[in-house]
Amino acid sequence: MSGQPVTPPPLVLAGGRGHGRWHLANIRRLQRQGLVRLAGVCEVNPLSDAELADPADAERADAAPAEAQVEAQVEAEEAPAQSADFGALLDATGARVAVLCTPIQTHTELALAAAQRGVHILLEKPPAATYADYLRIADGARKAGAACQIGFQSFGSHAMPAIRELVRSGAIGTVRGVGAAGTWVRDDTYYGRAPWAGRRRIGETEVVDGVLTNALAHSVATALALAGSGTAEDVAAIETELFRAHDIEADDTSCVRVTTSDGLPVTAALTLCAEQIEEPYVIVHGDRGRITFWYREDRVLLQRDGHQPEETVHGRTDLLENLLGHLAGDAELLVPPHRTGAFMRVVEAVRTAPEPTVLPAGAWYSEPAESGTGVRRVVRGIDALAAAGAESLSLYSELGAPWAQSGAAPRGFAEGGTS
Repeated sequence: MSGQPVTPPPLVLAGGRGHGRWHLANIRRLQRQGLVRLAGVCEVNPLSDAELADPADAERADAAPAEAQVEAQVEAEEAPAQSADFGALLDATGARVAVLCTPIQTHTELALAAAQRGVHILLEKPPAATYADYLRIADGARKAGAACQIGFQSFGSHAMPAIRELVRSGAIGTVRGVGAAGTWVRDDTYYGRAPWAGRRRIGETEVVDGVLTNALAHSVATALALAGSGTAEDVAAIETELFRAHDIEADDTSCVRVTTSDGLPVTAALTLCAEQIEEPYVIVHGDRGRITFWYREDRVLLQRDGHQPEETVHGRTDLLENLLGHLAGDAELLVPPHRTGAFMRVVEAVRTAPEPTVLPAGAWYSEPAESGTGVRRVVRGIDALAAAGAESLSLYSELGAPWAQSGAAPRGFAEGGTS
C-alpha cells in the first residue's frame, strides 16, 4: 500500500481463540509485511506462548536455525501485551486498530470502548445482537471519527463487483429475485463449546446465536448485497420461519424472505442439520439467465439464454488489509456499518420473532459427528428443501415441508424495516 506510515500501527486483538485464531494468523501475516504490529491480545485467560507463536517462525527456524534464533529473540522482546481488561489494554499499548472477535453479546461495549479512544475497528459479524445496539456502534464510531469495518469477508470478494457489473450490463435480463442456500453440519460439541452458543438470550442479555444471524450470516448478508439492498432503508418487509432440531434455544434450520423497497424478494434457506455439507451459495435470478455465487470460494457461474455456461474464480481483498489501506488514505472501506443495515433488520426480526419451533422427533435423526466425539442431528430432506428455497424464492412452509405447514411455525414479520 502506498502512503502507509513508516511505523506500523499498533493493533489489539480481542478474542484470540476459536475463530480468533484465524484473525491472529492473519494479523501475523500482515505484520510480516510491515503493515501492522500486534501490540496486545485481550482474553479472559491469556494465550500461551504456543498459541501466540507465529507458524512462520518455525518455518524460518527449519530453514536457517541461527538466523531464526535472532529473529525469535527479537520476537520475544516484542511479544504482545495481554490483559482481560480491553480498555486498559488499548490505553497501555496505544493501539490504533482493534480486531473484535468475541461473543456476540460483548460486541457493543467493546466496539464503543475502542471508538471512544479513537481506535479503528474490525468487528466480527454479526455486528450486534440488537438493531438498537448496532445503531449505537455505528453512531459511536461516526462521532468519534473511528473507522468501523464489519467482518463480512464475502464483501471483499472481487466476484461481488463482477456480478454487479454483469447485472448492470443486462447479462441475465431483469433481476427477479435473489436466493441463498446453506447446508452445514454442527454437532452437540459445537453448541457445548461456550455458554452463549445456541442461545437467544442469557438472562436479560440478548445473544441471538442462530443459523440466520451467525453461523450462515454471510448467506443472508451476501444475498441482500447482491440485490442492491444492503442498507436498512432498503428493507420493506421480512418474513421468518425459525426451527430447531438440536436441544438449544436458537434456530438451527430456518428461512427468511426479505422484500426490498423495490419489491424484490430475497430469500435464504439455511440449516446446520444437513444431510451432507455443501458450499453455501447465492443465486441472482434474471428473466434471461442466472448467476450463482459460491461466496466462500469466490466462484461464479453465469448461465444465460443462448450461451454456454461461464465459470470464473475471483480474487479477494482481506478486510483488515482494506481497513489499514483506508487508514493510510489508499482505499475506501469495504464494509462500513451502513452496508449491513438490512442484515441487522433481519437479526432484529429473528430476535423479536416467536421462539423457534421444535421439530418433531420424526423430522430428524441422530448420527455420530464426523469428528467422532459428538452427535449431530439431521433433518430429513433438508438439503433438497434449502436448494428449492433458493431456486424458487420460497419459504419452507410454501415448499410443503410437513413440519413447516401453516400453524406449525409462527412467522415473524416486519413492515417498513421495523420489527
